[in-house]
Amino acid sequence: MSTNDDSESANQLRRDHDLAELLEWFQNNENLPQEIEPLLLRRFYQCMYGNVEDTKQLIEVNYALRNKHPHLFIQRDPLDADSRRTFDYADILPLPGLTPDKYKVSLYCFRDFEPSKMHHTEDTRAFFMVTDCRFITPDDAAHPEVLSVGEVQIFDMKGTTMRHISRLTISTLRAYVKFLQLAFPVRLKAIHMVNCPTYLDRIVSVVKPFISEEVFKLIRFHTSSIDTLYSFVPRQMLPEEYGGLAGPLATLRAQTQQDLADKREYLMNPNHWHVEKQEKRSGRSWKLF
Repeated sequence: MSTNDDSESANQLRRDHDLAELLEWFQNNENLPQEIEPLLLRRFYQCMYGNVEDTKQLIEVNYALRNKHPHLFIQRDPLDADSRRTFDYADILPLPGLTPDKYKVSLYCFRDFEPSKMHHTEDTRAFFMVTDCRFITPDDAAHPEVLSVGEVQIFDMKGTTMRHISRLTISTLRAYVKFLQLAFPVRLKAIHMVNCPTYLDRIVSVVKPFISEEVFKLIRFHTSSIDTLYSFVPRQMLPEEYGGLAGPLATLRAQTQQDLADKREYLMNPNHWHVEKQEKRSGRSWKLF
């Protein structure tokens, strides 16, 4: 056996040991729900580069925020009227495969540009349902053992007006940004804004105060052409409508909706999300908020 094989085997043993320790800790922690999917636990661990104590802190922050905002993270149904309304006017789509850097890419775009269709809090709840489904699904069907090491988001601003921006709910925006920055089990690597309108500066001036400088630095605005996106996201991952080879939006949309339906019981099971004894939380978790 080569030295590389020995090293890989040792790393695998260490990871298995750490994950077993984390699972036992999770199940005995009164500040956490009763259950966690093994793949989600592994994502937390990888996000913290295999540091067990940092992983524990990230997990506690994640579920503390979820239980602080149950209307976004716990009280939900992917098949109810609110969810249907969101998915009828907008797409929230994990794209297939991984980038060469092993990043997972998700696309968000309007299908109906009427501002009154936008309901920011319900739409944000739908976003987190899609991501929670994705986090218990292999990132690349061809290589199910490979996990993403980063998150890339693409926001298509086509059809976005100041009337849309006026419908943002500030408390929801703050909770969304805080969760992405402090509690997401994958590290946010980039946010790409495509089809930017001529009044982009006005939109940015409204939302920038609610976005941390750290997150804002990750945003790249593609103002001239979508072609500049291809330097960051391979065409084979993008839908046909974006010059890509991953099939039409309609097919990706149907796959995402089927995944939500298949995982509905998981999304609505309080054992995976709800913390029973919030009054007994450790002070350390709550002091972060």
